[in-house]
Amino acid sequence: MNGKEVQQVLVLIKPDGLKKSLTGNIITKLSEAKLTIIGAKVVKPSRDLAEEHYKQLKNQIFFDNLIKYIRGDLHGEPYKRVLALVYKGEDAIKKLRTIAGATNPEDADPVSIRGAYGRIMRSGLFENVIHCSSDPIEAEREIKLWFQPDEITEEIYPSKKIIQKNIQAKVWEK
Repeated sequence: MNGKEVQQVLVLIKPDGLKKSLTGNIITKLSEAKLTIIGAKVVKPSRDLAEEHYKQLKNQIFFDNLIKYIRGDLHGEPYKRVLALVYKGEDAIKKLRTIAGATNPEDADPVSIRGAYGRIMRSGLFENVIHCSSDPIEAEREIKLWFQPDEITEEIYPSKKIIQKNIQAKVWEK
């Protein structure tokens, strides 16, 4: 593989991306990296999930607004959700972060996703449309947070099978 590292990366298309109907544009732009999607689902993030995802920013003044943003509270129904994707391939993190652009939309290359579609809100919050894992350690943490092993088409991290009793589950009516 030319000595390049095969990596996994979590990508979230955030509620503002869904509200602006940018999902197709974003996925098309991400496809330029020539990576493989190995997991995809629409998620309505709980407060616990959002706080755990952004735990490294817990002491920042903008933390509460960030949690409201990723949960879609700033966008209302039906935009209280994100599209979560797992990509895999050579140098996946670097490739996708380059396509995504700088976190601050004003600093992002205009042809990047954030440069083209992001904005800074009056509150100072970056409405930057997309999240991409920053490094392999964060990618593993984030993927395990957002996905269960059976929701990914390949075995990317060690997992085990367990038998659980008294698990409540929602199933389709017949």
